[in-house]
Amino acid sequence: MLVPDFGASDNAGMVHNMTYINELKRNISTLEELEKHLKLTSGERKKLQKVIETHPMSITRYYISLIDKNDSNDPIRRMAVPSVDELNLLGSYDTSGEAESTKMPGLQHKYSQTALILATNRCATYCRYCFRKRLVGLPSSEILQRFNDGVKYIEKHEEINNVLITGGDPFVLPTKVIGKFLKNLSTISHLTFIRFGSSVPVMFPDRILEDKKLLALLKKYSVKNRRIYVVTQFNHPREITRKSTNAVDSLIHSNVIVNNQTVLLKGVNDNPDILAELQNKLTGIGVNPYYVFQCRPVKRVKCQFQVPLYIGYNIVENAKKKLNGHSKRFKYIMSHRTGKIEIVGIMGNEIYFKYHQAKNPKNIGKFFKRKLNKTAGWLDELE
Repeated sequence: MLVPDFGASDNAGMVHNMTYINELKRNISTLEELEKHLKLTSGERKKLQKVIETHPMSITRYYISLIDKNDSNDPIRRMAVPSVDELNLLGSYDTSGEAESTKMPGLQHKYSQTALILATNRCATYCRYCFRKRLVGLPSSEILQRFNDGVKYIEKHEEINNVLITGGDPFVLPTKVIGKFLKNLSTISHLTFIRFGSSVPVMFPDRILEDKKLLALLKKYSVKNRRIYVVTQFNHPREITRKSTNAVDSLIHSNVIVNNQTVLLKGVNDNPDILAELQNKLTGIGVNPYYVFQCRPVKRVKCQFQVPLYIGYNIVENAKKKLNGHSKRFKYIMSHRTGKIEIVGIMGNEIYFKYHQAKNPKNIGKFFKRKLNKTAGWLDELE
């Protein structure tokens, strides 16, 4: 596990609670282990071995327990278990222009007010639809190596009012490392909030439930003038279990605000009833619907998971008809290299968009349209 360097004095004598790390070592990461839980055909086994040699498999024992073993199209299985569809190379490994927004290894500054820190290349479970497949679970030079250099950059750029710590998943890092992040960032006066992007509440809730030190740490630094947000990713109603609900509740009681980013995924939640059920249940457990993301055209992901924009828009709008005001606060967003683009509407043979956020500040709020192509899944595919 890659851990940022805070300087020799900060690392000296660091002792970690390793219980959850030991549990992560028990993850299902080989086909032999997978076949103890799910059936694979001999032909499938050979192709899947080729897949995981390129993009590793790692599934928590908790998350694999949510899979219906009798359903080869189970939505949880689709998200976590490798598929032969990952052999399809159509797409790109950097669909959102992260490379061009990188200011130093592990620190991106795409939008004026936000700095993004890639804290680790590890996750509790490796999602098969991940838009950072290029680095998650693999050796990478994109991870922040010297955190103090990142802090200095943020200190110098007073337009930055929030930091997103992501990866990988920062909640797989040792609690004391998370504490170092919070301690250092909390000294920067122009930061008004700090975000952690984490699927741990969904895929490994025991990490939160069994680590009182982590909860105490979050509560310590989530204060009235600088809140901590956890942006998580529930994609299907079956992920909302007793344990994940308790993990969310523990975060809320630690003064953490919990938002959710759902990815619209073919075969998982590309159904208005399922999407509506998810958003309603999230609101009920205290999680704020934030975005529904158009699945990015990532290599080894696009053909398996992406829904055309035309179909996606209709799914989202039909789901909204079943939602109340609080559960439909989310925006249907495409995270494009030029910015976060809201898919606003379809009229006749045209599809309408609006820049919700933009790399070029002049584009923020810009409203524009393209000729409708019912098979297009991304802006670049539209005339």
